[in-house]
Amino acid sequence: MKDKVVLAFSGGLDTSYCAIYLNKELNLEVYSAIVNTGGFSEEELQAIENKAYSLGVSKHVSLDQTQYYYDKCIRYMIFGNVLRNNTYPLSVSAERMFQALAIVQYAKEVGAKYIAHGSTGAGNDQVRFDLVFQILAPEIQIITPIRDKKLSREEEIAYLQSHGVVANWEKAKYSINQGIWGTSVGGKETLTSHLPLPEEAYPSQLKRTDSQEIEITFEKGEPVALNGKLLGSVAVIQELAKTASEYAIGRDIHIGDTIIGIKGRVGFEAPASLITIKAHHALEKHTLTKWQMYWKEQLGNWYGMLLHEGQYLEPVMRNVETFLEDTQKNVSGKVKVKLMPYRFEIQGIESPHDLMSAKFGSYGEMNNAWTGEDVKGFTKIIGNQMKIYYQVNNSQ
Repeated sequence: MKDKVVLAFSGGLDTSYCAIYLNKELNLEVYSAIVNTGGFSEEELQAIENKAYSLGVSKHVSLDQTQYYYDKCIRYMIFGNVLRNNTYPLSVSAERMFQALAIVQYAKEVGAKYIAHGSTGAGNDQVRFDLVFQILAPEIQIITPIRDKKLSREEEIAYLQSHGVVANWEKAKYSINQGIWGTSVGGKETLTSHLPLPEEAYPSQLKRTDSQEIEITFEKGEPVALNGKLLGSVAVIQELAKTASEYAIGRDIHIGDTIIGIKGRVGFEAPASLITIKAHHALEKHTLTKWQMYWKEQLGNWYGMLLHEGQYLEPVMRNVETFLEDTQKNVSGKVKVKLMPYRFEIQGIESPHDLMSAKFGSYGEMNNAWTGEDVKGFTKIIGNQMKIYYQVNNSQ
């Protein structure tokens, strides 16, 4: 009997190569598994299954982790307004951890001797996958053909062609990773520092040139309704992505530091995550104190950094999650957002916890809770330390 290998399979160029290589070259029984984190339709999943079997795998499964991924990670990225380098919503970074967790569980269920993934030797995913596999299943060996053989995309295409695989090789020039929190796009342009991705490289194309206003309802920091319709958080994100993608919203290119210490550049399309985070942040600015906002920003950035670097299993992450969730008690209300081609604007919020309350005064207009004399005394005290400093150091 052949030894079993579970292949983390997406149907893309790298994992297609792995499926054939593991079977033909290493003589292993290949069990392919795609972990759906909300980026695939039923039709797409069926097409990926058909492709897996056409490549000679013994068994293929689809493991749906969408709700689990939201419950255990996305909600905390919303609470923390997590944007890597103030740009990237960790669309792929975060989901990789949950794909790895599902793969290692499945490998144990089928009694696999090996786990394989299609990561290269120059990116972050190799570390993320390996970390989870090594920690949770040290007895299972890891195989990484693309990394170990240092293959170029052109070499992979030639190998697949030599085995009779027919595909749209022009499309294969771009690496697409889909999930509920966004889609990453990598290609020859992202290997440079100056070239933008072409319009056709993005999964969604501009379909609407008008504008529309939508309303997102948050309950304790979580999106629960869209345009007044209660849907549940996962459905709100999916519906928001469907609507906003017609405006080609959420495109950008992220440049950041990889786990292995080199700079990396990747394009992405993440309309739902960017709109959700910006809307949530606007609501927080109305409902949290300045010190809550300050410490949330510090810990939110730290949480995102650790998540990006594959440290999801580090116990301190659970501590940060407890803090972030505790800050959301009063982050409830409605946020109005205007959608337009290629961009969006936050229009305003409504919340019973809005600290911008007129009964205390209107900024720049009228004060109701203090007098002018109160402000004079306050200013004198708050400036006392600086006044002493400049009197002592009068030469400065």
